[in-house]
Amino acid sequence: MIPEDVVEEIRARADLVEIIGEVVELKRSGKQYKGKCPFHEDRAPSFYVTPDQGFYKCFGCDESGDVFTFVMKRMGMDFPDAIRYVGERSGVEVREVSAGDEGREDPLRPYYEANAFARTFFQETLADPEAGAEAREYLRGRGIDDETRERFGIGYAPDDWGALRAAAEVHGIARSVLVENGLLVESERAPEPYDRFRNRIIFPIEAVGGRVVGFGGRILGASGKGAPKYLNSPEGPVYHKGEGLYALGWNRHAIRKEEVALLVEGYMDVVALSAGGVNHAVGVLGTSLTVEQARLLKRYTRRVLLLFDSDEAGLRATFRGADVLLAAGIHPSVVTLPEGEDPDSVIRSEGRAGLERYLDQAVDVIDRKLQLLEEKGFFRSLDRKRTAVDKLLPTLRATADETLRDMYVSRVAEKTGVRRDTLEREIQAVSSPVGRGEGRSAFNPRSGAGSGRGREPGSGRSKGRLRHPPPDLGAERQLLLVLLQARDWLDRALERIGPGEFQNPVYQAIFQALVDEPELTAPPPGMAPEAVRTMEQLLGHPEELEHTQRVFEESIASLRDRSLRVREVELRKALNAAESPEEERELLEELQRLQKDRPGRWNVVRRERPAD
Repeated sequence: MIPEDVVEEIRARADLVEIIGEVVELKRSGKQYKGKCPFHEDRAPSFYVTPDQGFYKCFGCDESGDVFTFVMKRMGMDFPDAIRYVGERSGVEVREVSAGDEGREDPLRPYYEANAFARTFFQETLADPEAGAEAREYLRGRGIDDETRERFGIGYAPDDWGALRAAAEVHGIARSVLVENGLLVESERAPEPYDRFRNRIIFPIEAVGGRVVGFGGRILGASGKGAPKYLNSPEGPVYHKGEGLYALGWNRHAIRKEEVALLVEGYMDVVALSAGGVNHAVGVLGTSLTVEQARLLKRYTRRVLLLFDSDEAGLRATFRGADVLLAAGIHPSVVTLPEGEDPDSVIRSEGRAGLERYLDQAVDVIDRKLQLLEEKGFFRSLDRKRTAVDKLLPTLRATADETLRDMYVSRVAEKTGVRRDTLEREIQAVSSPVGRGEGRSAFNPRSGAGSGRGREPGSGRSKGRLRHPPPDLGAERQLLLVLLQARDWLDRALERIGPGEFQNPVYQAIFQALVDEPELTAPPPGMAPEAVRTMEQLLGHPEELEHTQRVFEESIASLRDRSLRVREVELRKALNAAESPEEERELLEELQRLQKDRPGRWNVVRRERPAD
């Protein structure tokens, strides 16, 4: 049996709106949420959820109950299974007690326990009168008071190679678990595993239910040679950086109340905003925004304000993230802060009222793109207008909301002078569902021209699929050399291709790493050894490429032409197997569009580029 106190703890901690919201589209109505009942055909919303009292009720079919009742009725579980399910979602361990109960041990339990111990160790070190003095002074200087520090569980990792390791051994925590969690690092050059986090402010990363899955560490003082300013836990048994958002568990209720989330880049931004009274912010975890993170955010809001840096790197991250949000059905707007400022500095210098002035001036993502293109003179000539359209198409393709996409198309047509039907043909020519690719990439397949509908990364090797034509791997390597030597060309590449165009898995991994982190200067942690070796060779290429623009255009053309050839073969095969006149007509129309784009070779579009 499950003890009653455990049941009550789960009931109290469960997020009823979140659990029901995965099945029912809920909209806020005062203190309640309403939607269409999942238990009968509901023409008008008659299903109400009251989170403060922990129950739901349908005034159409009279179904009602608490979180356990909903899970039992909707998912067909019995009561104990419903308790376990909700307990897992709420971060409460469910342990049954009965005579002869052997107890089903959670295989991940040692990893969660090790992370919980590490959080306590870091917090106690921060609170230590001597060991944590400098770290506490640093946090006070950043406007982080004790209440905020405790709320987020912030700690300090001492400047010691074995402090955490020694403390964990006293408590009987296995080294292997600490290594797998990324708290200890093994090296051939060290006789024993050593602490990953040293002399760093530590930010525990929690799942929505409250369990610690990983850590982020900000170096105290200036970073030394080779030491990154921020260091995050690597992927492990319980931590997957592309699946969670920093502080979502703490701030989800505020996000629902405000009906909007602020998406920022770093831990310190989230914590500083909270210290300033702004509690509806979440942070990406050291990577570009992923499809999984966007879907997670959608449980709580349909509106997001992006508060990334306003420099070139920040704008790239802003627009990549916006496209992922649009594909998930979330409406993003862009907040522009003064040059050199970030959310942390603004909230400290201008307070909540000052920050809210910038939030009130947030601009829809398509309008912000149009503003920047106009400022840079992209609408002054036909050639640059063509480039502007290419830069806008990824956002148009990504937008899942048909009404919003229609408005976007109208705005772009008005600004560029390109007819609506022309834009719509370009959108449809290479549109593909977002999130179908492999892995946890933030890359949106809609943004890569030439990816082809229905084609997934690596699909050419899948069972039952047509073989790709012989790969031109020279083009893949040449393109990577260009991108590694001139990072400002990456966005131009992303407007026209995606990782799926790379057939060599090593080159594909390197390109994906650049998509996730455009400023990479070394192979990222977790990259396969063969990809690491190849990337290091490319980074150490002794000669600069000549005629960069020509090499770039020819490489892109080769990859796109290869994708179009694959799609042409697929279309012809589908055409032979078409089962209805309507299907045949659609396939013929797509084949004609493709042949118009590819009259034998891809036409290289000449654009204004920086001088070689």
